[in-house]
Amino acid sequence: MAAEALAALVRLNIAASVAIALIFLLRPTARRCFGAQRAYSLWLMAPLAMAGAAVTPPATSGPLGPVEAAAGRAETWLADGLHGQALAAVWALGLLVSIGLVAWRYSRFLAQDRAGLAGPAIFGVFMPRLVTPADFAVRFTPEERRLVRAHERAHMDRLDARWNALALALQVLNWFNPLVHIAARAMRFDQELACDATVMERFPAERRRYAETLLRCQETIVSPLGCGWTGVAARPLATRLTVLMQPRPGEARHSLGDFLLATLLTATLAAACGAQPPYRLPEAVANRDRVVETWSWPTWDEPPVDLRSQPWGGASPEAPATRDPA
Repeated sequence: MAAEALAALVRLNIAASVAIALIFLLRPTARRCFGAQRAYSLWLMAPLAMAGAAVTPPATSGPLGPVEAAAGRAETWLADGLHGQALAAVWALGLLVSIGLVAWRYSRFLAQDRAGLAGPAIFGVFMPRLVTPADFAVRFTPEERRLVRAHERAHMDRLDARWNALALALQVLNWFNPLVHIAARAMRFDQELACDATVMERFPAERRRYAETLLRCQETIVSPLGCGWTGVAARPLATRLTVLMQPRPGEARHSLGDFLLATLLTATLAAACGAQPPYRLPEAVANRDRVVETWSWPTWDEPPVDLRSQPWGGASPEAPATRDPA
């Protein structure tokens, strides 16, 4: 049981890693050609790839391919002795440590919130609320506060806190995969860029004021179960300001981006499903004897059968005997 679970976990991580690598290749082009919102939607490829890898493949029989043979050897090694149990214990220990780190980050955010230092941020998964620092009204002008609220409202409208919770769950379960942690951080940054683009669609004349508001923000601790006004360090902030000043793609590009995105997501799911090796039937089941009845038309080349030569004289053995009246 442990060997099968670990093999499935490895299979899911391989699918997710391939999807994440592809996302990192496509992000800059998608952001430049179709906007930050479409680039952010590329991150749906990772959970779709994992979902496709989790689909049970069809059962078949026959010789094993090279990938199936390697997977079979790995499962055999995991099932042999205490290998699988030892690795399962290491994974469980890492899981507990990851949960502890999430709880520690959560407690730090709550402490900052009580001290009036947290935010602007969205806090909560199912019932999110806006958290602002104690000096929010002093630090920002009314126009700037309106832009900050619009940014956080964009997070709420897109249910970004729930997507972040899903990403956090994948991080905890796959704590041993560094690509998953790098991808979660990059996804949150693309999330902020998408919110910036949403705000600029509502307030196209406020680009300069919005950029100044970004510069006035301070780096704060963000709740692991929410969304925050992040990315004000030097390099992320420069990227946000650069993307902010780029012209908004037209409707034609948006439509093309939506079509390409839907095609790419569908292809990701189909490729992940098709890449899974088929389930091989046990040898006893695959080679068991089956009685197959066949029927074919008679051929005229066969010589006729003389029924009078049969033991019953050509009459049906079940038919009663009759006397000749002559």
